[in-house]
Amino acid sequence: MKKILVLTAAISGVFAPIASAAEEVNVYSYRQPFLVEPMFDEFTKQTGITVNVKFSKTGLAEKLVQEGEYSPADVVLTTDISRLVELSTKKVVQPVQDKTINDNVPAQYRDSEGEWFALTLRARNVYSSRDRVGKLASDFDYKDLTKPEYKGKICTRSGKHPYNVSLVASMVAHYGEAEAKTWLEGVKANLARKPQGNDRAQVKAIKEGLCDIALGNSYYLGKMVNDPKQTAWAESVYINFPGQETTGTHVNVSGMAMAKHSPNHANALKLMQFLTGEKAQQMYAEVNYEYPVKEGVKRSELVASWGDFKADTLPLEKIAENHAVAVKLLDETKFDL
Repeated sequence: MKKILVLTAAISGVFAPIASAAEEVNVYSYRQPFLVEPMFDEFTKQTGITVNVKFSKTGLAEKLVQEGEYSPADVVLTTDISRLVELSTKKVVQPVQDKTINDNVPAQYRDSEGEWFALTLRARNVYSSRDRVGKLASDFDYKDLTKPEYKGKICTRSGKHPYNVSLVASMVAHYGEAEAKTWLEGVKANLARKPQGNDRAQVKAIKEGLCDIALGNSYYLGKMVNDPKQTAWAESVYINFPGQETTGTHVNVSGMAMAKHSPNHANALKLMQFLTGEKAQQMYAEVNYEYPVKEGVKRSELVASWGDFKADTLPLEKIAENHAVAVKLLDETKFDL
């Protein structure tokens, strides 16, 4: 049994029934419409299979539990490794063993039992002020965030946010609980302010001079570059990839799973194969500035301009096993207070 503390949100909204037919496939999605609908349109164009989608920000796992064997869901799309593992923990998905999918998704980015698969990667990078810090050294590591020179200069969102919980879990997996706690205490001591806001807010804080260094997911930089109201924020920072001479940069994922009671199993499998294939992976890369999980797929021009980096090779499944410990350490260090 996978050991993980799953923090779930309350169900928001009521899902209307989704029709099921021989040439349809039903999707429950945390991913936003602008990102996935073009891919679904392309899938329908290629296969003739209609994709019915219900979008939600919270509560999909709970919804699947409530619906049980009567659920119309075939495929679940979600963000973050913790939400993928939550689906397995709540036993609302089924294993998929498919050569096409396994060939497209490296082993470290999928469940060993086939219950979930990553679709895209997002690096947990460090932003630095162009004016006050410059580009960080190539050997910069997450551990360096505790150095005295960064006292009062670091910004981050809540430690309890899934992106940061996963990062802490990776530190536990690599260095053990005691060392990870010491690291958390050191990072907290160097914070410029109480953890708050989202990843973009941290870059804004650098622009405004509130801090010089910030944790953030890589794809937000792409979004800010192309948002006229936030372009100046993006232009105020360098993107840095920690751990290039140690464990590699921590990456999180968006992913998919097949619902346990999928009424359209064959069509669901076709959709999952398509989402890991060349066409869909390229669309992910261009629209949301994420890294394709399928090796060899071209990154967007903007993402490619950030340069190559070594990603942490530790299986996400292993990192997820340490989420409960990570949350405990965040509580013990009173990181958000």
